[in-house]
Amino acid sequence: MCCGRFHRGAEAAPTAERLMRSRYSAFVRRDEAYLLRTWHPRTRPPGVDFDPGMRWTGLEILDTADGTAFHTTGTVTFRASFQGGALHERSRFERVDGAWVYVDGDFLDG
Repeated sequence: MCCGRFHRGAEAAPTAERLMRSRYSAFVRRDEAYLLRTWHPRTRPPGVDFDPGMRWTGLEILDTADGTAFHTTGTVTFRASFQGGALHERSRFERVDGAWVYVDGDFLDG
């Protein structure tokens, strides 16, 4: 798996987009520890409620803005498909102590 080294904590995702991809993978695997570790401290929930019936089927990155090694913030717009529908979101990311973390996102139509 491309994101295993991030999930294990051996490396940090180098860009906001790579973090987004690794977090999608963590949702698929129901890796709560990784999701919480990569969530901004000011917006992090106490836990992740996984829907046991949810079957993720794909991730499509639609747009990125900033979020590289040269930035402190970035956004990733994506569509995550699941059986019966899709989640379309523009997610915001920031660097905390040098590592990219998920801050929050806006759900988009379509």
